Amino acid sequence: MAAKTIADLDIQGRRVFIRVDFDVPLTPAGGVSDATRIRESLPTIRYAIDRGARVVLASHLGRPKGKPNPAFSLMPVAACLVELLDRDVVLADEPVGDGAKKVVADLRDGGVAMLENLRFASGEEANDETFARALAGCTDVYINDAFATAHLAHASTAGMPRFVSTKGAGLRMEREVKLLGRLRGEIEHPFVAILGGANLCDKMGLLESLLDRANAIFVGGPLANTFLKAQGGSLGTSRVEGERLAWARAFLAKAENAQVEVLLPRDLVAASDSDALAGQVVPAMKVPDDLAALDIGPETAQRFAEGLARARTVFWDGPMGAFDSAPFAAGTIAVAKAVAAVKFGLTVVAGPESAAALGRAGVSERITHISTGGCATLEFIEGKKLPGLAALES
Repeated sequence: MAAKTIADLDIQGRRVFIRVDFDVPLTPAGGVSDATRIRESLPTIRYAIDRGARVVLASHLGRPKGKPNPAFSLMPVAACLVELLDRDVVLADEPVGDGAKKVVADLRDGGVAMLENLRFASGEEANDETFARALAGCTDVYINDAFATAHLAHASTAGMPRFVSTKGAGLRMEREVKLLGRLRGEIEHPFVAILGGANLCDKMGLLESLLDRANAIFVGGPLANTFLKAQGGSLGTSRVEGERLAWARAFLAKAENAQVEVLLPRDLVAASDSDALAGQVVPAMKVPDDLAALDIGPETAQRFAEGLARARTVFWDGPMGAFDSAPFAAGTIAVAKAVAAVKFGLTVVAGPESAAALGRAGVSERITHISTGGCATLEFIEGKKLPGLAALES
């Protein structure tokens, strides 16, 4: 990557601000229910600790709308981090201000502090210069290890680095850029992209960009419903983005002209809703009027697997249906196993549901890279310049 990394910088005895992604789910009792994102930042945090840095961690959590809210405090995250690091972590009671300054000033070499939720201040999401300068005032070195926020032009990702002369990427950020970057460079073919999930509007740019690189695009989940409807299908009560039908028809025509195969479902598993105890397999173009498509059918899953068996590069983002409901998880699990079965090539998986499917199928370790970037991952692969990365290169 064009930016320096933490390994390139002298951090001994210096205040090192690490922008992490600790936007984790919490339990009703206020604990951390899934510490995956915290664990992913541990290599960078430990690297800084081991080299005698004075570590200042900063993250957002949820959407507190620019003001303090105890429900979104990073206190449970700090408690979880104490257990994972087996060392004290001092949590400031505010993201900036006298309290935060004192916590940072009291740090010693190898010590760890955490600022309170950055989004407790309206200046974070507004990329306010005053707030960015206040954050910069508590550090000597800026490190961004939160790839999932790299697409956001916020104070802690884009504004603050302008006021810190020494800056770079964390180890997690470096790995994301390196491996996702392979999808933007020279790749082995056939290259198959699999896209699922619900919101076509979030993936239109990515789909367009894939026409220049992919040999085939497999589409499942609610995303596929819009394409099926655009081709004249009857989708019952399935979710369809009616305002995107014209775009979907145009995209399919572009794909045909570019000789990129777009593989849509031939059969679907339908039911009244995702709470149903079971579904029925129906033709993809003829979903009964009172039913909704909630998963790809067995024939479609087999066709996807056969196509993946020939692939040398695979990118997968998004489930094939209502994955959280057991009767409608089979299609997503089948895709997870098929992606993992690609033995000689690059496999990149993005999205929490896709990652969860890999875990449920017991095949996570057979994937080249599982990205936690969300929208940042999609925008990076699309070819967009991410503000959080650009800020490290300036």
